[in-house]
Amino acid sequence: MTKKETNLASFNNQWYKHGRSSVTNLLWYLISVVFFKSAFPFNKVKVFWLRAFGAKIGRGVVIKPHVNIKYPWLLQIGNYVWIGEHVWIDNLAKVLIEDHVCVSQGAMLLCGNHHYKKTTFDLIIGEIKLSKGTWIGAKSVVCPGVTAGSHAVLTVGSIATSHLKEYTIYQGNPAQAVKERILKE
Repeated sequence: MTKKETNLASFNNQWYKHGRSSVTNLLWYLISVVFFKSAFPFNKVKVFWLRAFGAKIGRGVVIKPHVNIKYPWLLQIGNYVWIGEHVWIDNLAKVLIEDHVCVSQGAMLLCGNHHYKKTTFDLIIGEIKLSKGTWIGAKSVVCPGVTAGSHAVLTVGSIATSHLKEYTIYQGNPAQAVKERILKE
């Protein structure tokens, strides 16, 4: 049996449409460099720009400096959400972040990957949903197609490759359930 080889010269993602023009992409890139990827501290301005580019943003959202958001028009954030420093929302597909979610510093929400079994390394995408009360720990990764159930926790440096059950704490690579999350007053 002859082994096949990856051929990146034949990669083609022309099927992928993110829903906006090249001009809109360029404008968003410039706005994001100035207001999001920098040390710019003012939340209200960031929320204004996200909404101007089509994101749905709730009340009381905190977006720390140095945040990278690929396509705001594919982003929906609920009320009282915290987005930490250096978070990367690589939303090639829709990302839904419900109320009272914390995405800690350096976390990555990755909606895209490549099909490693194909010689053409085809792009594959999947939506991400972080349900109410979820906490994504610092330097953690949420992979394409993952839904985190209500109040799930993904601990520091862990990688979610499959759905996270509600009120459950996950750890490791790939993330595994380690115990129940019990909230106290």
